[in-house]
Amino acid sequence: MTDPRGVVLETARLRLREFTYDDADFLVALLNDDDFRRNIGDRGVRTAADARRYLDEGPLTAYMAFGYGLWCVEERDGGRAIGICGLLRRDTLPHPDVGYALLPSARGRGYAQEAVTGVLAHARTTLGFPRVVAIVSPGNVESARVLDAVGYHPSTLVVAAPGADAVWLYVPRS
Repeated sequence: MTDPRGVVLETARLRLREFTYDDADFLVALLNDDDFRRNIGDRGVRTAADARRYLDEGPLTAYMAFGYGLWCVEERDGGRAIGICGLLRRDTLPHPDVGYALLPSARGRGYAQEAVTGVLAHARTTLGFPRVVAIVSPGNVESARVLDAVGYHPSTLVVAAPGADAVWLYVPRS
């Protein structure tokens, strides 16, 4: 599924690769962005040690258990880490869901749509998933726009994690 460098897929401008502990400082910045915390949640990651724990409990475990997870999004030109995008498996949803977030400096350039499109194609062609869904917090207009652009629409409100607020379940239009 990944090449020896951990690269999962490439798009015209982006490279998505598996996270490593070397990404800890980047994750501290991304996971503490105000928009991330408001729209996705506070992951309690404040230090590099917290980020390594987050990786152990999330992406690295998912890679081993499922062969997929959240991947680091880098610009192909220069390799700067700008975000996170990938697939999650939640017990509360019937299908894997695509998740994504970008640093503020990378927003507004079409990167989220490009990363999500690449992940959805990878999910279909490489992983063989017939359906991938997405969840979006009510009021997260930017994420709703990305999903609309890739052919998704809101279906119903769901609770994606025990004790969490309801979020919109987005499904493919066709």
